Amino acid sequence: MQERITTAGILMRNDAYFIAKREDTGSIGGLWEFPGGKNRYGESEQETLKREFAEELGLEVEVGQLVHSHDFTNKETLYHLKAYRVYADAVENLPFKVHTEYRWVTLEELGKYAFAPSDQQIVRKLQELGGMKR
Repeated sequence: MQERITTAGILMRNDAYFIAKREDTGSIGGLWEFPGGKNRYGESEQETLKREFAEELGLEVEVGQLVHSHDFTNKETLYHLKAYRVYADAVENLPFKVHTEYRWVTLEELGKYAFAPSDQQIVRKLQELGGMKR
């Protein structure tokens, strides 16, 4: 079985989390996620997050602490998901490249969204922690 690292970035503004809804294509089409993506071989997890946020959202981010990690399988590949806290200055007028919607939601509201299965575990972790500090 092939193994890959994939990343998710947890971006906050005040007490709200940034989430994005994927286009209706692919295995997680139409579901919400914490933006991020697959690691390119030889790339650090932090570099992956910086690249993915730049490519998909046009955002420059700084990567902070690891918040959560877990493994899951999708299409004969074992993924090691690494969710990090990320920081960005201006999050406005973002392009729609692979997403159809963006929202800022509270910890309590996270549970009301249909997240990709891999990101559901991140939501549960945030709820267990009682959220994150700004």
